[in-house]
Amino acid sequence: MRIACVGGGPAGLYFAISLKLRAPEHDIVVYERKEADAAEGWGVTFAPDFLGRLRLNDPASAREIERNTLSWSRQYVCIREERIPYDNGVEVHNLYRPRLVGILAARASELGIRVEYGTEVSAGPDADLVVAADGVSSRIRDSGDFGTTMRLSHDKYIWLGTDKPFDAFAYHFVRTDSGWLWASTYGVASELGTFVAHCAPETWSGLGFDAMSASDCLTALEGIFKEQLDGHRLMGRVGDATDIRWLSFRNVTSRRWHDGNVVLLGDSAHTTHFSAGMGTTLAVESAIALADSVYRHSDLEQALLAYQRQRVAEMRASDKEAVRSGQFFANVSRYIDLEPARFATFVHARRSWMLPLFPPRTYYALHQMRRRVSRVEFGVPPSE
Repeated sequence: MRIACVGGGPAGLYFAISLKLRAPEHDIVVYERKEADAAEGWGVTFAPDFLGRLRLNDPASAREIERNTLSWSRQYVCIREERIPYDNGVEVHNLYRPRLVGILAARASELGIRVEYGTEVSAGPDADLVVAADGVSSRIRDSGDFGTTMRLSHDKYIWLGTDKPFDAFAYHFVRTDSGWLWASTYGVASELGTFVAHCAPETWSGLGFDAMSASDCLTALEGIFKEQLDGHRLMGRVGDATDIRWLSFRNVTSRRWHDGNVVLLGDSAHTTHFSAGMGTTLAVESAIALADSVYRHSDLEQALLAYQRQRVAEMRASDKEAVRSGQFFANVSRYIDLEPARFATFVHARRSWMLPLFPPRTYYALHQMRRRVSRVEFGVPPSE
């Protein structure tokens, strides 16, 4: 079978690798519109058991990925000059996105998959199967009939890098004259970190970010987060520090994940709010599922239907958690005036279905009661 994968990001490359490992006879080509050394992005975060799944699927690339990750288990919420730690005992892994893309591209070439860079594809190429892995703004998806809807959030965020290599994950909340601004930070390489700033639309416009040049925006953010950056700089991307954009999160859903022989993969089919930290994990898991389904089913239509059913079912719980996480930050003013330690509790409990149902103080009382009951069940004295 001739297979064309449009998009040379983690999802598209990992699908090609996964299917080639299962069925080497397929002729697979990956089309990427950017050049080979132009991969964008900063850190990607892996779910705790993600590396284990990669080891089972392709041990060779998993070893190289693991060798390049940074890991952390403790995280912090920093607000009103307090730094509240949290550790659930789970190790999370971060990796510089261009490095991940490079590892997967090298593995794909090793397996005999052609990766054609600098190739713009706006409609389905001539192939038995076309995989649209070209992201949230997918041109392949927009040229087909997938029943896709897109809803923009009102809050604003900007995904930046920094030359400060943070050694743990942290949320930094800073009050400004126009409202609260916060950043999530984590290291991705020995000399690089990820810096995601986020705020309400009123704060964004009140601080003038809607009218600032890129360089002025970076300077303003460096001033607001001066203590957190400790003299280090912010940048849009390596090689072009001023390539920056404030965004509204695009919530993409599709009723159908395939149209004829064209199938959606990753953000082209479905997006997950960035605050949940699951986007790359879910996209690569979908790549594995699609490869499995194509390999198992001799009928392509059945394979693509089975793939959608499987992934919609598997992602249902994580989708709900991501929606609640996004809603928490969109409504952070509901909780921001709480005492810092209590506020930190809400940040870490933001995925709970109970959180929007109760006033903050009532939820906190229920949360503390549940903790005490759990400690008694496990034989821990309440005073500890």
